[in-house]
Amino acid sequence: MTIDEQHAKAEVEAAFSAYERALVANDVAALDRFFLPSEAAIRYGATENLYGCKAIKAFRAARSPQGLARKLEKTRIVAYGRDCAIAATLFRRDNAPGKIGRQMQTWIRFPDGWRIVAAHISVIDEPAS
Repeated sequence: MTIDEQHAKAEVEAAFSAYERALVANDVAALDRFFLPSEAAIRYGATENLYGCKAIKAFRAARSPQGLARKLEKTRIVAYGRDCAIAATLFRRDNAPGKIGRQMQTWIRFPDGWRIVAAHISVIDEPAS
């Protein structure tokens, strides 16, 4: 297996960037398209555990559009072969001083494109230097 196969990595980097733009713009329709449209999709959020695309869509539709802007740090995308990749990033929000967010996504290539099949988001206190 090739780690960081160039073409797959570039595709997921582009998809991840598009996801981030949709997230901070609260483009719910676009966000829904990034996740696998299946009850197999999972998203563990900062305060919620979502199983299946219906639960993920319901969360997105009900979430406040306020305070979504964030700054990413240490973003890393690693492709495993041509059809699987992991995206990991840290993020900070101006409205949450002293906190740092962590996000990991598992992306799989399907016939209709790359989709997130699992995501985990958590927020912790800023680690001491």
